[in-house]
Amino acid sequence: MLKVGYIGLGLMGKSIARNILKAGFPLFVHNRSREAVDELVAEGATAASTPAVVAAQVDAVFTDLPDTPDVEQVVLGEKGIIEGAHHGLVYVDNSTIKPASARMIAEKLKEQNVFALDAPVSGGDIGARNGTLTVMVGGDASALEKVKPVLLAMGKTVTHVGDAGAGQVAKAANQIMVAAQMVAMGELLVFAKKAGVDPRNVVEAIKGGAAQCWTLDVKPPRLFEGNRSPGFKAHMQLKDLRIIMETAKEYDIPISSTMENTKLFQQMIDAGMGELDNSAVVGVIEKMAGVEIV
Repeated sequence: MLKVGYIGLGLMGKSIARNILKAGFPLFVHNRSREAVDELVAEGATAASTPAVVAAQVDAVFTDLPDTPDVEQVVLGEKGIIEGAHHGLVYVDNSTIKPASARMIAEKLKEQNVFALDAPVSGGDIGARNGTLTVMVGGDASALEKVKPVLLAMGKTVTHVGDAGAGQVAKAANQIMVAAQMVAMGELLVFAKKAGVDPRNVVEAIKGGAAQCWTLDVKPPRLFEGNRSPGFKAHMQLKDLRIIMETAKEYDIPISSTMENTKLFQQMIDAGMGELDNSAVVGVIEKMAGVEIV
């Protein structure tokens, strides 16, 4: 059985690591703060002092980190994964980062005879806890086959999208849709409320038609209860949108609606709502409309 390392035990990473452990894989963990490490050690994991130490002891090392600079530092920096690299090691990144960075990291690790897979995930904290994430993978197909049993411990679907960076392109495309759905849902709820109709009834009416989607099924009930606590934090949504905007500029891709959605999420962060769920973008729309949905 593969020995696995996991670095980055935040909202998503800790749940993913726990599911890998539950699946029976020997697990080595590292995190900047100690609390999450201690929690997983109590469940059977082994703590490691640096990313390099993790990499040296495992067959596959995973990361789930906040942003592109964090991933580059943990992989390529001092005491990083590259310093513990050995022939046959597979590196898998569950973070959402720039496709160009994923390709660069893959090239650097290839020089050390290490395969790199960019394997961002979708499904939020609920999917991470339940092991039902969607995993989109870029990189070598044989390396993917080697670590696929580990990926299936965290996700219900694993799709090989293409070469290095392709997983991050797919995740960026996913986030274009996610942001659009959150904004559209917020607009329809505020639209119904200000037009004098109970938005609960409107949601119930349209869920059976072409508007039906995961967002409409899951988010309105939480919002109607006044629950805007995060599954996926708004500041992370904005980070992903910035990656999309930068990548679109690099390839000269017109994405006008995503540009407008980015502005709304920026307003959220400016208003101090960055730690709320991305569905709480409805709060920005409420403020502009001068009405609250509940």
